[in-house]
Amino acid sequence: MAKVVHFEIPADDPQRAVKFYESVFGWKIGKWNGDFDYWLITAGEDDEPGINGAIKPRDLGNTISDYISVDSFDEFASKIESEGGKMLTSKMTVPNTGYTGVFQDTEGNIMGIIEIFPME
Repeated sequence: MAKVVHFEIPADDPQRAVKFYESVFGWKIGKWNGDFDYWLITAGEDDEPGINGAIKPRDLGNTISDYISVDSFDEFASKIESEGGKMLTSKMTVPNTGYTGVFQDTEGNIMGIIEIFPME
């Protein structure tokens, strides 16, 4: 079954946001070594319930986003459209991670889907 596996928090000043979330919640946050500025959040210990996420510059999106894990990006993108939702982005590859894209549901809410590459 598909479930929420990742969140993103937009920030005008990502370094300030990192300091805030580390200080307030004790989250471990480190800069991603990718093609754009992105800070990965470990929000708790592995044995605790919950998900991890990231801080992103606001120019990458202005809302807090949730990402739902799916078995097949193409299949779920088609389901979203056939049930009245709308894909807002095309299929994007996240290196060494999977395929992702953003959609709008029938109520105007914006979320993402992600097909995670199988572990080798």
